[in-house]
Amino acid sequence: MEQLGLPGMPRRLYACTPTRLSTWLDCPRRYRMSYLDRPPPAKGPPWAHNSLGASVHNALAGWWRLPRGERTVAAAGDLLTAGWLSDGFADDAQSAAYQANCRRLVEDYVAGLDPAREPAGVERTVGMRTELIAVSGRIDRLDDRRHADGSAELVVVDYKTGRQQLTQDDARSSLALALYALAAQRVLRRPCRRVELHHLPSGQVLAWQHTDESLARQLRRAEDIAAECEAADEAYQQATAPAEAAGVAEAFAPRPGSWCGWCDFRAHCAEGSAAAERRRPWDGLASLPVTGSA
Repeated sequence: MEQLGLPGMPRRLYACTPTRLSTWLDCPRRYRMSYLDRPPPAKGPPWAHNSLGASVHNALAGWWRLPRGERTVAAAGDLLTAGWLSDGFADDAQSAAYQANCRRLVEDYVAGLDPAREPAGVERTVGMRTELIAVSGRIDRLDDRRHADGSAELVVVDYKTGRQQLTQDDARSSLALALYALAAQRVLRRPCRRVELHHLPSGQVLAWQHTDESLARQLRRAEDIAAECEAADEAYQQATAPAEAAGVAEAFAPRPGSWCGWCDFRAHCAEGSAAAERRRPWDGLASLPVTGSA
């Protein structure tokens, strides 16, 4: 075991995930409630858009795990239907309507895939260490792309099912995707600089080709955020006197805004409750396409 405070002993690395780092940036109070408070405050009801996203991700992961000869369009739809999660929907009718729509999305998506082109990983957990942090995360899909000139590269693929329209800048600026690419490079010892967001509702693929320099900048950014988290964590664990507790409260001050209506911990935060009305569990769903004609 590593020991702290003894000459010559290694420094303990700060263990984190991209989600933990992004939660700190979004709202320190939500970070505290998510990762430090024990027991954690009770969350609000489940969100329908999270159930939808998980259902689609699970179906696509399951499709790649089928024997190659069974990777058909219909099989993808069947996996979606069989594994559908209905938590958070307004009622059974709403759930059924979105299930049917997501079945079409999944089937349309896999229709454009080559079932014989095996990914390098599906729901693959990767991790890496620097002198400061130990970061890990799970990649939706890690492609092994072979090009006509004989070159090959690993590509990080992240599925998106939300209603928000994405741009190439979302792929370029994503800290999570950059960390996944770096971790994949170190784990598989192969180049990995291309990251892609596959937005199923629109059919868009938003891609970015990183350089070694841009990946290094993202890693430094992650280390800087992790340093803030570590300092806040330590202050939280060591606070005993009232003055210290006041300092901790300041360190985990909320960042209220309209987004507070979506927070799982809104009921435990006076500032967040005042900033926005509570969203209904199904408010995050994209509108269903209109079919048929009058």
